[in-house]
Amino acid sequence: MTEHLRVESLHRYPIKSMLGESVTSFEVGPGGVDRDRHLAFVDQETGRVASAKQARLWRNLLKCQARIEGGRVQVRLPDGSETSPEDDDFDDVFSTLLARPVRLLTSRPEGASLERADPEQVLMAGLDAEVDAPLLEIAEATPGDSFVDLAPLHVITTATLDQIGTEAARYRPNVVIATPPGYPPYSENDWTERVFTLGGVQLKAMGPTPRCVIPTLEHGDLDRAQHALRTPAAENRVESFGLGELPCAGAYLEVLSEGTIRVGDPFGPAS
Repeated sequence: MTEHLRVESLHRYPIKSMLGESVTSFEVGPGGVDRDRHLAFVDQETGRVASAKQARLWRNLLKCQARIEGGRVQVRLPDGSETSPEDDDFDDVFSTLLARPVRLLTSRPEGASLERADPEQVLMAGLDAEVDAPLLEIAEATPGDSFVDLAPLHVITTATLDQIGTEAARYRPNVVIATPPGYPPYSENDWTERVFTLGGVQLKAMGPTPRCVIPTLEHGDLDRAQHALRTPAAENRVESFGLGELPCAGAYLEVLSEGTIRVGDPFGPAS
């Protein structure tokens, strides 16, 4: 059935944990998608990267949308107003919005880390509860200085999204792969160590993507959706990157050859 798999949509997130933009094509290299998660806020009190994985502190980032327009990043705030990292008061605007002193980073410092609140504890105790939140060093499998969580590229199939019954935006993928009727959900689990071609790019699957609390949170106009975590927790707990059996949906991939990916490109095993 792999000859029927194609790119349904492509997504880029210029600022970590903000909503991003849908595009018709993007350039991909060893460090991932060009200008994807190439900016992030850091908490000036703790030195940790601001990520909605710690929903208690940073979930309001998901009410903002970042896009690239005319070569520069533009951000739409929850009230509909616009700002840009080029504005002198950019850090102040977000320090107020987030009620924490933050500063925008343009490259990932060595050892950059974030708090990953235990997602199932958050669902049980509430968004503002103090829960276990171990530190996660980011981008350990990605060259360069972007702020991706782990790997250069995140891919998910429409079969998995349809099974869970939620929007792709909640899982923040770079690539959504359209699948034909009958294609099994969670097939991304079986891609690990396999090499694929996507348009003119060659990729190697690294493993299934473990899910945090982010898919359950409000995303712009989208309300909370606890089933976005509860369903894969019930249906697809699998071993993920040596961290034990975790709820997973989608797959992380590394980039073996750089190039352009476009909507409509075929996806399948490398010949």
